[in-house]
Amino acid sequence: MLYAPAPMHIPDGFLSTLVSIVLWLVSLAVIALAVRKTSQSLDEKQVPLMGILAAAIFAGQMLNFSVTGGTSGHLLGAALATILLGPWASVLVMTTVVSVQALVFQDGGLLALGANIFNMAILGTAVAYAVYRLVMKLVKKEPLNVLVSGFAAAWASIFIASLACGLQLALSGTSPANIAVPAMGAIHALIGIGEGLITLGALAFVSATRKDLVLPTAEKTRGTTGILVAGAILTVALAVLSPLASSHPDGLEWVAEQKGFLDTARDALFNIIPDYVVPGVSSEALATILAGIIGAALVFGVAYLTARSRKRQNA
Repeated sequence: MLYAPAPMHIPDGFLSTLVSIVLWLVSLAVIALAVRKTSQSLDEKQVPLMGILAAAIFAGQMLNFSVTGGTSGHLLGAALATILLGPWASVLVMTTVVSVQALVFQDGGLLALGANIFNMAILGTAVAYAVYRLVMKLVKKEPLNVLVSGFAAAWASIFIASLACGLQLALSGTSPANIAVPAMGAIHALIGIGEGLITLGALAFVSATRKDLVLPTAEKTRGTTGILVAGAILTVALAVLSPLASSHPDGLEWVAEQKGFLDTARDALFNIIPDYVVPGVSSEALATILAGIIGAALVFGVAYLTARSRKRQNA
């Protein structure tokens, strides 16, 4: 049976206006810093890689996978972006993905967008970077260190971001901290295993094809055509498979339903491609696939143009 991917991010109504504004301000400050840092450190080969990685992460996030207890999880991608691009470029890639999801697909509220960027693009990247570097120091053998570190970084990025979301719900008065934080942590500890396995698989593939992208000691390889073609094929394949996404609610929606605050969510102010289904297409499967391709193209364009503009300015 085919399903459209379920919305995955914090909607308006879950967080108070004050908490939302504070997280918007923090997110904007970090994004501005990331733009400056990226323009200083961006390598020429990373410009197209930022675009194709953003597209692949967007398409990958559409494939919710079932988790025990009638809920589902999805790829975050912050760890993968951090490992392949570095933390500052990862912040920009993840911000692009989360912003397009909110603005075009009404996945996550506009007022809550600052919180979603903070949790997934900023905190997810920061945690992934710290854990990856720590485990790399503990595990010396290559390429085992990359795989173990990648799994740990991916799991931690999901788990810590979920705890932050639970704390934000508590600060907003939506759900008490002793309920929201443990509930979010428990279900996302399981979802994080899926995130870790997906990240591990992606790193194994990249290590086999372009070791220099993940192993500092590997010989540098010129050109990025191969990885870009592979990334494009993977993105399209994920978009085509998106109608097979789990119909179960994601971790946040499941917690909201179980803890009785799901009805506080507010509807979007406008609709462009709501719920990842292109309006006017009779086949829901085709409408979902088209939404995935459109979204992937949009995030590729935004991420690529952002990277290109920063590279030119730095030059």
